[in-house]
Amino acid sequence: MNQSPLSFDLHHIWHPYSSLTQPVPPLHVDSAHGVELQLKDGTKLIDGMASWWSAIHGYNHPVLNKAAKNQIDNMSHVMFGGLTHDPAISLCQKLVNMTPATLTKVFLSDSGSVAVDVAIKMAIQYWYSLGHKKKTELVALRGGYHGDTLGSMSACDPDTGMHHLFKGILAQQHFVNRPQAKFGQAKSLTDIDEMRALLTSNHETIAAVILEPIVQGAGGMYFYSADYLANIRQLCDQYNVLLIADEIATGFGRTGELFACHHASIAPDIMCLGKALTGGYLSLAATLTTDTIAETICQGEGGAFMHGPTFMGNPLACSIANASVGLLLESDWQTNIKRIENQLNKNLLSLKGRAKIADARVLGGIGVIEAKNNIDMHKVQKLLPDLGVWLRPFGKLVYTMPPYIMKNQELDQVCHAIDSVIEKCS
Repeated sequence: MNQSPLSFDLHHIWHPYSSLTQPVPPLHVDSAHGVELQLKDGTKLIDGMASWWSAIHGYNHPVLNKAAKNQIDNMSHVMFGGLTHDPAISLCQKLVNMTPATLTKVFLSDSGSVAVDVAIKMAIQYWYSLGHKKKTELVALRGGYHGDTLGSMSACDPDTGMHHLFKGILAQQHFVNRPQAKFGQAKSLTDIDEMRALLTSNHETIAAVILEPIVQGAGGMYFYSADYLANIRQLCDQYNVLLIADEIATGFGRTGELFACHHASIAPDIMCLGKALTGGYLSLAATLTTDTIAETICQGEGGAFMHGPTFMGNPLACSIANASVGLLLESDWQTNIKRIENQLNKNLLSLKGRAKIADARVLGGIGVIEAKNNIDMHKVQKLLPDLGVWLRPFGKLVYTMPPYIMKNQELDQVCHAIDSVIEKCS
C-alpha cells in the first residue's frame, strides 16, 4: 500500500531525539525564505530557532546562494589530504583574524560534535607528546552540553545531559557544579572553590577543562558570570591544564560579543566553532588552537595530528562559510544584536511572575522562558501553525535564537508565541 510522504516519515524516519513508537508528527516544510518557513499546505511560520541557531542570515539569502552556485560549478568536493583550495584557505584566514590572536591553527571538520572530539584529541595528544601520558581526563561543568558523538558525550552533564544511558561506555570525566553567579554578576566567593580543589588534587591526570563560555545551551540555556570564566582561565594556567571553549552555539555574535570568551577578555587554548559558521546552509565546523599546541603535537610521536574526516575542508561548505562570515563582519552586527536583545527584554522579562513561569532571561540574541512544568511537545506541534511561529522547546524551556535579520514586529510575534506555548502546553 502506498503511503503519503508524511505517513512514511512518521513510520520510517527517525528525527532527532524522537520516538518511533510515540512520534510527534513533524510539520512538512516546502520552502524557506527570509525568516519564514512555508509548509506544504501554504502555512507560513516565522522561524524563532534559526534552524537550531545556525541560519543567522535567514533562508535563501542571495549572497549565500550565489556563493553556493558559483562554487558548485567549479567543484563541490575534493579530498583535503594532500590537496588544498581557495575556499578553505580564505575561510581559515578569516577565522584566524577574527578569533583571539593566540589561535593561529585551524582544523576543519564536519560538525560541532566532531569539532569537540577533535579538541579533546588535540588536548590529549598534546600532553602525550610532552611525555605526560597520564593527562587524559577532562573537567566539565554540570549542565553542559557538547554534542552527540562518544567523545563529546563524555563531557556532557552525566545525569541530565541526555546521554546518561551510555554512562558505562563513555570515558569517565570530572564534573563540577556550574557557577551560581549569573551573567552580569560578580562571581560568588565559593563558585571557584570546587574547580580549584579538583585541579589541586588531579591536575597530573587532567588534560583540559571544557566548557561553553557564558551560555550553556542545550543543557539548560543558563547564563553565568564572566568573572567565573576569567577565573577558570587563571586556574588552568596555574595548574598546567588546557582550556577548551566550545563556542559552537555562542560564536558569531549570538551573545552580543563576536565570541562569548570576549565577555571575560580571555583566550582559550582550543576553540570549537560550528552552527552559524555557514549561515545554516551546510554542516561545517572548525577547531582552532595555538602554535605551541600544534607544533608540540606534530613534533611528538606520530608526527601528525591523528584525525582526518572524509569531507574535511569541503569546498562548497567553505565557500558558503566565507560568504556568511563576510556578511556578518561587514554588517553593524553589534547594534543589530542589541536591537534584538532590547526587543526580547521588552517582551519576555515582563512575563516573570506569571503562575506557570519560573524564570525569564535574555542575553544578546537569546531569549528564554523557563516554565515550572515540562512542555507537552504533542500540544506544541499542533499549536504552532495557528500561532504562525516555529519553536522547538525542550524540557521546561521555551526559547528563541532568531535569525539576525528578524524585524521587531516578527520578534514580537515570536515572543507572543512563547507566551502562548507556556500557557497552553505546560
